[in-house]
Amino acid sequence: MAELTALESLIEMGFPKGRAEKALALTGNQGIEAAMDWMLELVAQKQREREEREEREALERERQRRRQGQELTAARQRLQEDEMRRAAEERRREKAEELEARQRVREKIERDKAERAKKYGGNVGSQPSPPATEPGPVPSSPSREPPTKREYDQCRIQVRLPDGTSLTQTFRAREQLAAVRLYVELHRGEELGGAQDPVQLLSGFPRRAFSEADMERPLQELGLVPSAVLIVAKKCPG
Repeated sequence: MAELTALESLIEMGFPKGRAEKALALTGNQGIEAAMDWMLELVAQKQREREEREEREALERERQRRRQGQELTAARQRLQEDEMRRAAEERRREKAEELEARQRVREKIERDKAERAKKYGGNVGSQPSPPATEPGPVPSSPSREPPTKREYDQCRIQVRLPDGTSLTQTFRAREQLAAVRLYVELHRGEELGGAQDPVQLLSGFPRRAFSEADMERPLQELGLVPSAVLIVAKKCPG
């Protein structure tokens, strides 16, 4: 049996013919061992290159993941800042609306005071309440209904302050109790300067503390028409 050539031996070992020919040519046909060393080194080099490439790709994926995380964090922060800015704008708007409402009430009170001063020609605080007319005797008759109770359209309120002084003002019977409280707060604020503690309104007799729900009810519904005496007490915050 003829001896195999170096190329045939390499092919028989499983190396591709083209790679075996190239290995023999680059090693100067120095034999099978030199060609095998060259091909094994080539395989090892390709393996190292593949591992380096995979490592670079892994590093790039990690950088992208961190960059995306930073972008997501920045987006969340911008969203929170936008929400805080909108909340602050909403609070400013509500505060402005509240101030405008208080100013409208203040102007309404001033107009009413001016109208009453012009009507009665003096201090509106000392004006007498309109005299109540009592119905005359009515002959008894089964066919006639009893006299109806007089309807008042105005209410004279005297407010006693904690320092012993008092305020007297006339309001419309359908005005809410909140108008009386606001009148007291504005009057005290003008005398003492600046905002004062919130006040609690009490009825004189029988003693009753008016709630926040009562502030939305008309004076006539609360039984304060045609006249009533209210007492001011400091309202505990909270």
